[in-house]
Amino acid sequence: MTIETATKTETKTKAIKEFQYNRKVQSFKKNSEPYLYLIPTILLMVVLLVIPIYIVIRYSFYDNVILNKNPEFVGLENFKELLTDKGFLKAVRNSLIFVGGSVIVHMILGLTFAMVLNTKYLGAKTKALFRVIFALPWMFTASVIAVLWKMLLNPNGVINYLLIEFNLTSDQIEWLASRDFALFAVTMINIWAGYPFFMMSILAGLQGISSDLYESSAIDGANGVKQFFYITLPQLKPILISLILLDFVWTIQQFALIWMTTGGGPINATEMLSTFIYKLGFSKYQYAMASTSAVILLFVCTIISIIYVRHQRGQE
Repeated sequence: MTIETATKTETKTKAIKEFQYNRKVQSFKKNSEPYLYLIPTILLMVVLLVIPIYIVIRYSFYDNVILNKNPEFVGLENFKELLTDKGFLKAVRNSLIFVGGSVIVHMILGLTFAMVLNTKYLGAKTKALFRVIFALPWMFTASVIAVLWKMLLNPNGVINYLLIEFNLTSDQIEWLASRDFALFAVTMINIWAGYPFFMMSILAGLQGISSDLYESSAIDGANGVKQFFYITLPQLKPILISLILLDFVWTIQQFALIWMTTGGGPINATEMLSTFIYKLGFSKYQYAMASTSAVILLFVCTIISIIYVRHQRGQE
């Protein structure tokens, strides 16, 4: 091999290596470009989500946090104390009643109104009108809903007036100030405010069910009841499960509506986990116990979220 040939071979090898390097660089730039757009969102999530969650979890294992520069590490003592606290247990009980009642009635009302709006016996204009009316509660903010229902449930309000007029009661009821009725009242308010989400989601699911299924079953002699239980419900099952899981997480964290109607009263009759945590932290300044309560609520919501994600993946 001559010197000239060796030089050409070496030059060719360098060119090939340079070409391969440039391709790798271009490929890396192309593959990493989407992640560059995600950096602002990731940083925002770290600052507003990851760091606060870490701080709250850390505080739950200490005593006299924030106000004390050298808080004492107490391990699981905060959790033991909280799980035996009557106020916390009361808040858990109220939250379970509030969430359970809301989710169940949300599903029943949402399914009922969705089927009414999906029926072939109503005209297009009538359906459009009912859609607007049924969806109105979903358009109001929590503050508007709280003020509206405080006026309606006032002892001299419309609700008591109608009950007395129809001889359903002889006395004016203190709906939001009575230990017997306050929890029921705020649950009904939350049901009224939240059922449109179920209704619209289920309506979308109903409109996605093929009419051929109903026609085939009708030929086989299936009536409306059998069609509902053997066609409609099975087809809606994925949507219903997703709605129930999402509604559970949203409702158990409900704060604004409770705080602006009863504030957790009277005498803790409507105390929820959300209001209990708020009072511990910002009224009693027990930040460690408030963090412990928040960690327990976070744990419950995380479990439900994992179930929801697994369900969504299963559907895919």
